[in-house]
Amino acid sequence: MAFASLYREVEPTRDEIERSSGLLLLEFGADWCGHCRARDAVLQQVLADRTDVQHMRIADGRGKPLGRSFRVKLWPTLVLLENGQVIGELVRPADDEVRQLLDR
Repeated sequence: MAFASLYREVEPTRDEIERSSGLLLLEFGADWCGHCRARDAVLQQVLADRTDVQHMRIADGRGKPLGRSFRVKLWPTLVLLENGQVIGELVRPADDEVRQLLDR
């Protein structure tokens, strides 16, 4: 699946995420976050090569339960799941760390 350019304001529930199948990359952040925008190019490039990975951007912030359920404190936080189970997580990753996460 292609890079998701927009952050979802309405987030799925944790239960919905845990019922997902295949590889799912959750990206927690905000469209105005400089750290998040700095990762856009590398995420686009990496995900272009990985059509087996679904990418979902979640607008995070106070009162957002999904981010809290994954203990998100800094943006961007990337959480990689396989069939609803967390298999990796990165907080403010360097460019090469993003590729390494998906190449596990």
